[in-house]
Amino acid sequence: MQPSKKVQKYGFLLMPSFSMLAFSSAMETIHMANWVSGKDLYQFCTIGHKTKVILSNSGVATTANYLTDEVPNDLDAIIICGASSVNQEDDVSLDAWLLTCSKRNISLGGICTGSYVLARAGLLDGYRSTIHWGDLASLREAFPAVIVSSQLFEVDRDRFTCSGGTAAMDMMLFLIGKQHGMTLASHISEQFVCERIRTNQDPQRIPLQARIGTGQPKLIEAVQLMEANIREPLSSDDIAYHVGVSRRHLERLFKQNLDTVPSRYYLELRLKHAKQLITQTDKSILEIGNACGFTSAPHFSTTYKGFFGVSPREERKKLSIKHSNPVHADKKTRQLWRKKF
Repeated sequence: MQPSKKVQKYGFLLMPSFSMLAFSSAMETIHMANWVSGKDLYQFCTIGHKTKVILSNSGVATTANYLTDEVPNDLDAIIICGASSVNQEDDVSLDAWLLTCSKRNISLGGICTGSYVLARAGLLDGYRSTIHWGDLASLREAFPAVIVSSQLFEVDRDRFTCSGGTAAMDMMLFLIGKQHGMTLASHISEQFVCERIRTNQDPQRIPLQARIGTGQPKLIEAVQLMEANIREPLSSDDIAYHVGVSRRHLERLFKQNLDTVPSRYYLELRLKHAKQLITQTDKSILEIGNACGFTSAPHFSTTYKGFFGVSPREERKKLSIKHSNPVHADKKTRQLWRKKF
């Protein structure tokens, strides 16, 4: 994204169940750029694939300006507004259209799980990218050629991706700053009563250190060891040894700061990672159990059900039922906004 004096034309491709918050955060930011500058810096439109009526994740229907095969040829960028949950179903026609856009030197962006759509089309291979933290495991597992980060957003050459939600605003402010200067970006931020513009160096999730402060380095080190050893869990004695404290002292740190014991905290980390893999990948239940440090399938199933209330197989079955019963738009739809070129 280079500094630009010409009007930038953006198309927002709305996927079924797209995140309304993420879409609005991006769209309103470039709209505000026009308002604050008093110039027509950006034009934008909405795009639907196969249908112009698209339901957001909150059930609000939006009527797109164009279908993918009707889109004007002079777009500078297309931003895919993904669903709140990853849709892993292949869409050959959409992949082909995005590939054609790439060959026409149109910049491509992904908001929320829009990154997954780009990766599925092979358009993020060799690029730094990110996605909502709940889908990081899925993106890494499914597309090893993609350089996946856990940052708030990533801008790599003609690709830009973000984790969704209000991070879409931060990403668009960054792009506006590159194209028209950070003074304009700062004025837009002030209009949104935004405390500060976050950068692509900001991580998505609040790290443990931010939650408990910097006064417990041994506890932070212990948790980092746990997160790095999901497949082959360490014992509490091993963790205590590596961080240089006694086991009793380690247990006291966890109890005082996290209101739990090390073994329970570790188990929850492994089970939550297992749930991500169950809901976001096609790996077998046995493979997932092994990847999360459970050598016995029955033990994995019993432990998982004790924590989440359903077995791993029931979890996956519940997900398949949800995907096989999509919500359809009512005949009476709400037109939120329309702005054609």
